[in-house]
Amino acid sequence: MATLILVRHGRSTANSGRILAGRGPGIHLDDHGREQAIQVAERLAGVPLARVVSSPLERTRETAEPLLASLGAELVLEPGIVECDYGEWTGQSFEVLLKEPLWKTVQRQPSSVRFPDGESMLEMSSRGVAAVRRHDREVQETHGPGAVWVAFSHGDVIKSVLADAFGMHLDLFQRINVDPGSASVVRYGEHRPSVLAVNTHAGSLAWTVPPAEHQREAPAGDAVVGGGSGPTSG
Repeated sequence: MATLILVRHGRSTANSGRILAGRGPGIHLDDHGREQAIQVAERLAGVPLARVVSSPLERTRETAEPLLASLGAELVLEPGIVECDYGEWTGQSFEVLLKEPLWKTVQRQPSSVRFPDGESMLEMSSRGVAAVRRHDREVQETHGPGAVWVAFSHGDVIKSVLADAFGMHLDLFQRINVDPGSASVVRYGEHRPSVLAVNTHAGSLAWTVPPAEHQREAPAGDAVVGGGSGPTSG
């Protein structure tokens, strides 16, 4: 089973300005976000990545750039993991949005939310999960069950993918925190997904490469009774 590393883009000018960027054009990384992008590349140094995928928006592509430069790899743009279409909320300040009645519904029952002239959170979740699962199947079929790949996306999309992997209803996904520049790790097994890490900020990600000796602990995709021996690197 392949391993997926989900990276949220680094801090953007909208993040630091407390603006909901959505799919608005011209939103770039700020200085701290560019530092986070470099750190992501450093964390992934030595990981033999089979595929690098990104949302088409500027801030995700900019976060992937240091990694691509170090690998000499090509970037695969995937519209399925683009930011949620927040419609009329796009470009609004959080100070204004906090006063909207819909804000409370986003917190309590996101599965029922459709943003004005925009996308529903269910639609966002469905397309995001479908996209990463499709890429994961393709990576495994092409590169084998030990392959590792990375996807650069956005906070709500990544939270949706993690909620699906946890088997959580979308109404519970606000319990998950995904910060700018963070990495989360999912492995899709034969019986169920396994969430290996959430919202990590530091440390080598070399441990995400599954060692061959773990194949002796249990058949591929099975949970190891007692928890197993864990990674040997990173």
